[in-house]
Amino acid sequence: MKTPLELALSCPKAELHVHIEGTLEPELAFALARRNGIALPHADIDALRAAYDFADLQSFLDLYYACADVLRTEADFHDLMLAYLQRARADGVVHAEIFFDPQTHTARGIPFETVLRGLEAGAAEAREAWGMSTQLILCFLRHLPETDAEATLEAALPFIDRIHGFGLDSSERGHPPAKFARVFERCRALGKPVVAHAGEEGPPAYIVEALDVLKVARIDHGVRASEDPALLDRLAREAMPLTVCPLSNVRLRVFEEMREHSLPALLARGLVVTLNSDDPAYFGGYLGNNLRAVQQAFDFDAATWKTLLGNSFRASFIDPARRAAWLAEVERHFA
Repeated sequence: MKTPLELALSCPKAELHVHIEGTLEPELAFALARRNGIALPHADIDALRAAYDFADLQSFLDLYYACADVLRTEADFHDLMLAYLQRARADGVVHAEIFFDPQTHTARGIPFETVLRGLEAGAAEAREAWGMSTQLILCFLRHLPETDAEATLEAALPFIDRIHGFGLDSSERGHPPAKFARVFERCRALGKPVVAHAGEEGPPAYIVEALDVLKVARIDHGVRASEDPALLDRLAREAMPLTVCPLSNVRLRVFEEMREHSLPALLARGLVVTLNSDDPAYFGGYLGNNLRAVQQAFDFDAATWKTLLGNSFRASFIDPARRAAWLAEVERHFA
């Protein structure tokens, strides 16, 4: 008989919170740097990996943006996407809703279409080879002004049918969700679902703003909701999904150790929690690594894992028929 962890690892699952730029492994970063004639700020792969000792979100972002500079061509974005999907497939991911940050690239003179075409090409190759489905969620950088986000939305409009949703990421402290109220109103008017990072480094009040002002369909992270009992009640009542990233939360010192994580408390209150890898190249691993770390800390039973992995499809933006089919597959897997 399989253990609960073995069942969880082999079960089909969706990943709903992964930044494609955050999947850039040191080996690929140096390969792309050589391809494009760019010097990285570290001497070699080991030196770059040794820099992954982050004090907080900002210390991570500084390195994240420096490494993203190697991404220049459509081929670079293709290779990045395909490398992520290959690793995700090994962890049982059959559907991925993937964040991308066009401002990180357009600010360096990379055309929006170059980024989009490259990511789509990698996704198409994975779909043809392995049957994986993907959706792209364009994220606005919250440390920049809302006018920059509005300009990014304008650049995206010619390709709007190829973008599945909009999100909000980057440094949370001092940048409340309400700062982006107007641009999110425009995104919703386009008929696209919206999501936002909230309640990771920011307070529970940011989760409330994301719900009431941005009117999000999912909260990315949301782990500090555990500090507000009334908010927990609301999230449970509204079945509002949280895309939780356990290893990321520990690496960025939101929690000092995995056993201090609020995940069990969120599950105990009946919240729709999903597990995800966030920026796996920087935070200690992909989705399977997150599942292993969670199991080591909390020893969940098979029923809890069935709920968590079912939630990954319940909280996804796939069409209802495919969602129902995958949920049935999760049920069969754990039967």
